[in-house]
Amino acid sequence: MQQEINFLTFSTPDLPAVRTFYRDGLGWTPLLDVPDEIIFFQIAPRMTLGFFDSAKFAADLGSDVPVDLHSASARGITLAHNVSGRDDVVALIESMAAAGGRVLKQPTDSAFGGTFHGLVLDPNDIIWEIAHNPGWQVDDAGRVSFG
Repeated sequence: MQQEINFLTFSTPDLPAVRTFYRDGLGWTPLLDVPDEIIFFQIAPRMTLGFFDSAKFAADLGSDVPVDLHSASARGITLAHNVSGRDDVVALIESMAAAGGRVLKQPTDSAFGGTFHGLVLDPNDIIWEIAHNPGWQVDDAGRVSFG
């Protein structure tokens, strides 16, 4: 098996709010958008982020799969997006908040290696870290290097 994940899909009780947050707040273009069912965004080569309506997600899993869709299943997880400058951190967090996100941490300097970052909770209670660290680079092929 290749060491990669191609789809990361979250169940959501409010697909329209998630659509607005990712499309309008982050400026992402949906790869596939099936109203009242599921939406996918291509976030990197060979990597897609999806959000599945909770009821349809449960039906897709089937009754034999014991899943509590109302639990805080996204706790302990952050999705992170690195930008090229401090001003970009501020601008993106403002855009995410305007599209329905809740700012958990205003942009600030971190004790971790020169990182300037902030945290936003999306409509599905997923924590997003928006960060700038001049020592961390993502090349044109999508490889991350820690300077």
